Amino acid sequence: MKRIVAILLLNPLSLLGLVLVSAVVCGAVFADWIAPFPEHRGAVVDFSNFNQPPNWPYIMGTDLVGRDIFSRILYAYRISLLLGVVVLVIAVPIGVISGLAAGYLKGWPSFVIMRITDVFLSIPPLVLAMSMMGLLEPTLINGMLAVTAMWWPWYTRLVYNVTRAEKQEGYVLAAETLGASTPHILFREILPNCLPPILTKMTLDFGFVILIASSLSFLGLGVQPPTPDLGSMVADGAKYLPDSWWLTVFPGLAILVAVFGFNLIGDALRDILGAES
Repeated sequence: MKRIVAILLLNPLSLLGLVLVSAVVCGAVFADWIAPFPEHRGAVVDFSNFNQPPNWPYIMGTDLVGRDIFSRILYAYRISLLLGVVVLVIAVPIGVISGLAAGYLKGWPSFVIMRITDVFLSIPPLVLAMSMMGLLEPTLINGMLAVTAMWWPWYTRLVYNVTRAEKQEGYVLAAETLGASTPHILFREILPNCLPPILTKMTLDFGFVILIASSLSFLGLGVQPPTPDLGSMVADGAKYLPDSWWLTVFPGLAILVAVFGFNLIGDALRDILGAES
């Protein structure tokens, strides 16, 4: 881990990714202290300052009811990061366990798991999430469930492919010869060798989860007002382009910064862990 961190810090692009992600995380965690108007995350109305262009103290302008856009972006980051963490915490274990089982076991268990996975993978992710959100109430919890339902099959397919290759290696055959149990082989022998691609995909997926969640909110199927959300802020401001450009540009740039930062770190991890293996 020390070597990986050192290489990340020496790579200009990965260092830029670390800076962007650190800024996003710090802004979300310390929003209560950083935001100049923390009360603007809720149902606040200030018509004396409505639809103001960037100025001081509203460095990113205000929306149509006078709320500070910069403050709302910081709290929207909190929602986006929470969504990403919860989705990956749920989706990754499901995908990893099912991928290990399908890749190592033979017969109908492997066939059933992979056919179910193929069904989910055959549906475009955003369409699947939109279908679920169309049936459920548009809340944060339901949004997490919708995104999770479309994310675990990708980890199943990834771990399945790695497990199929690893189970032919000598260390697995030796463990089988010594009478090791199936759980021991799966979780103590094969899983550690699956971690590099899993960690890389998790880093890349964090940005994509934020992007998908913002897309759902843009369509009105995500977090509902007055809770700040990047996608809904972009959607609300798009109606007033190009005159009130700040309503859309700054939330859009906030999405770009988060996704770009996680992608840079994920690309760097892929290169490092690929070289290590």
